[in-house]
Amino acid sequence: MSKVLLLVLVVFYSGFPSKGISSVSTRPRAVNIGAILSFNSRIGRVAKVAIQAAVDDVNSDATILNGTKLKISMLDTKLSTGFLGIIDSFLLMERETVAIIGPQYSVMAHVISHIANEMQVPLLSFAATDPTLTSLQFPYFVRTTQSDLYQMAAVAEIADHFQWRDVIALYVDDDHGRNGIAALGDKLAEKRCKISYKVPFKPDNITLEETNSALIKVALMESKVIIIHMYTSCGLEVLHAAQTLGMMGSGYVWIATDWLSTALDSDPSLSTSPTMNDIQGVITLRMHTPESDMKRKFISRWDKLSRKENSNEDPFGLYIFGFYAYDTVWVLASALDSFFKDGGTLSFSNDSSLNMLRRDTLNLDTMRVFVNGGMLLQKVLEVNRTGLAGEMVFNPDGNLVHPSYEIINVIGTGIRRIGYWSEPSGLHTGEHPNHYNSSDGLYGVIWPDQMVFSSNGRTLRIGVPLRISYREFVSRIEGTEMFGGYCIDVFTAALNLLPYPVPYKFIPFGDAKTNPLNSHLLHMITIGAFDAVVGDITITTNRTKIVDFTQPYIESGLVVVAPIKKLKSSAWAFLSPFSPMMWFVTGMFFLVVGAVVWILERRINDDFRGPARRQFVTIIWFSFSTLFFAQREKTVSTLGRLVLIIWLFVVLILNSSYIASLTSILTVEQLSSPVKGIESLVISNDRIGFLRGSFAESYLTEELNIHRSRLVPLNSPSEYEKALKDGPANGGVTAIID
Repeated sequence: MSKVLLLVLVVFYSGFPSKGISSVSTRPRAVNIGAILSFNSRIGRVAKVAIQAAVDDVNSDATILNGTKLKISMLDTKLSTGFLGIIDSFLLMERETVAIIGPQYSVMAHVISHIANEMQVPLLSFAATDPTLTSLQFPYFVRTTQSDLYQMAAVAEIADHFQWRDVIALYVDDDHGRNGIAALGDKLAEKRCKISYKVPFKPDNITLEETNSALIKVALMESKVIIIHMYTSCGLEVLHAAQTLGMMGSGYVWIATDWLSTALDSDPSLSTSPTMNDIQGVITLRMHTPESDMKRKFISRWDKLSRKENSNEDPFGLYIFGFYAYDTVWVLASALDSFFKDGGTLSFSNDSSLNMLRRDTLNLDTMRVFVNGGMLLQKVLEVNRTGLAGEMVFNPDGNLVHPSYEIINVIGTGIRRIGYWSEPSGLHTGEHPNHYNSSDGLYGVIWPDQMVFSSNGRTLRIGVPLRISYREFVSRIEGTEMFGGYCIDVFTAALNLLPYPVPYKFIPFGDAKTNPLNSHLLHMITIGAFDAVVGDITITTNRTKIVDFTQPYIESGLVVVAPIKKLKSSAWAFLSPFSPMMWFVTGMFFLVVGAVVWILERRINDDFRGPARRQFVTIIWFSFSTLFFAQREKTVSTLGRLVLIIWLFVVLILNSSYIASLTSILTVEQLSSPVKGIESLVISNDRIGFLRGSFAESYLTEELNIHRSRLVPLNSPSEYEKALKDGPANGGVTAIID
């Protein structure tokens, strides 16, 4: 069947005969690769520049192909999705091409994949996202971008997140649109959702009357959740018609697949055009590409590269498919390098079946079969590298692993990321797309006709203290009017959770020489100078009477900071566990126990008899040897044994206590301070320090009745250190309340 299809497709094609088998040495000077693009399309313009830049980079890198150069032939299909693409693929097959990059359209990829299978030439597409393009039907097709199968899984999970059970699908009626919506239906079914109504649109030349007629039918449906899966041009026309019909208002939900984010990224002027009014509140998806130095460097080169390609035009925007097109060339180069290292050769032969179909008007024998195409295909699938778009690693089906998407909400003249979707994590709001907690969900979404701002339409004035200490909480970024720190991060994160945008402006408060008083900062709210304040401000009873506070996000409290004295260990540290009195009492007990045992044993036990001197030594030796349970003398009397058992138990306790105390002394730093707590400070007359601007001053004077003359304001940890080192005798402080 495939042979007949191939014959039908080439009825207008003619070439020049070439017979036999050709073979090139293992490391040829050049390798022919092809690219099939539509130069005048959004994707084609960007891909052409990116592919040429990648070829130049590969050829200038001697480490990748060891002197072999890539020779690329880029052919223009003139926006055609069929016939011209077929002719271009035939032309490439004549040139002993080892691989083809493209095409960008899924419709054309279906057709050319048949030819690639017959000629055994890998077809690497950076933009054909149709999920039915699989290795089962097209073994030589490799997708170097993300499949719509995963994008539709993300859309289905969004529907499930908001508990929508019925959706309406608008799509372009070709392989790309039909197969994408079919995949969406399968993914929705897994979530117990369904597509209640499908509306196909013609791929080209759709009229306003046709669009309005279709949308009016949609407006009559019960479901108001609309998924739109189209190409950029017709998709924007449909949304404009929906806006005209009042279908972008309250009650409607619009979710566009990645065609909308592609339009916004590729055409920066779109954000200031009237088109933005048609897409307010729409949710769209964007393939996620992680930030990297490689990506940033390529972006910085882009203006120069695009001007070089179109010197008479303004540089055009770089977006996701440009990254994938660039990475595709490097994937192919890496595969070719491995191919040559394993002894692969560039051998081509005529297809005998095509020779049998030869007629007077058709010269199909000019088509060349790549003999080792299967080996090169395997090398492509084994590539494992990191490119501009992230990991370029393929699964056995020829799709990229770890697909991930950004979930975007169109707001005003820009976009707002409300979360990520990744496999297998699902929806989440984590910074990293492969976040492994799928229960996070999404940030708040602004639906159509829900653009909510402050009632008076003005920007909120947010006061921020200009601190000179503890800048980890809040600080101004040097040389800018921007602020950072933990408190600022909490504030911006809270705003991201709101279902509407809040315009605001940070206004600094203070002279940047000393810490401003928080009480003065809060007073600025009461007089109307600020609408709100962001900072590490303690919640107190008096302050709650004049302003409202958010929920606390840092545990508050007061601590006493006091100087310490380090106790150094010495050679006599082994005496430290017991006090002198304890040592004396312990020694006396040893002697008393020895004497008692001698009295009980001397009449019946030969070990305790003898001259007076010997008996005295026996008493001393016996009593102290019990410390180590090493006494040699045996006790015979019952009372003697009872006394000895009790004494050995006491010795065990003394021994354990001594060892524990000595270990602590020798291993743990011993610190001491003359300040035992806030009570000792209150009853003393020593000077006390506090952080300028904090509520500690009012607490000490009003709650603890400490006279202000004893209080010393300090501005930073360095002043803390100096004041504590100097001490009250030298103008410092005894302790600091913070």
